[in-house]
Amino acid sequence: MAYLSKSPWILHYDASSCNGCDIEILACLTPRYDVERFGIINTGNPKHADILVITGGVNEQNRSVIQNLYDQMPNPKVVVGVGICACTGGVFRECYNVAGGVGEILPVDVWVPGCAARPEQIIDGIVKALGILEQKRADMSRAEAGA
Repeated sequence: MAYLSKSPWILHYDASSCNGCDIEILACLTPRYDVERFGIINTGNPKHADILVITGGVNEQNRSVIQNLYDQMPNPKVVVGVGICACTGGVFRECYNVAGGVGEILPVDVWVPGCAARPEQIIDGIVKALGILEQKRADMSRAEAGA
C-alpha cells in the first residue's frame, strides 16, 4: 500500500441487501479486524467520503438515492461493490423490482464477491480501493498542473 496523503473516509450504503454483508462490514470496524488501523473512518456524510461501499442489489426505489450519494461525493472517489448482490443482483436478480448490481448505475472500481463477503475480503477490497483512490488523486494533480 502506498503512502496516503490523508485518511480515507468510507460511506456505507445498504441497497436492499439481506444484511449478511452489512454485518460483515460492521465486523471490519470491530477490534478483531480493526480497519481503522489503515486510517479509514466510516462516515455518514457523502460530502466527507472518499470511498462508497455498497451492499445489496439496485432496485427502482434506491436507484436515485445511490446516484444522489455518488453525485454528492467529492472527486476523486472510488466505488466498492460488496457481496454477490452488489455485483450481479445475486439470488434476487430475477425479481421484478431488482435492476441488478451496482454496476448498472455507477462505475464500480472494486468488486468484492461473496455471500456474505468475509471481513478479510472486504478489507482487501478497501485496500485495493485505496490504491485506486491515490492513483486518481495523482492523475487529478497532474491534470491541474498541466492546465
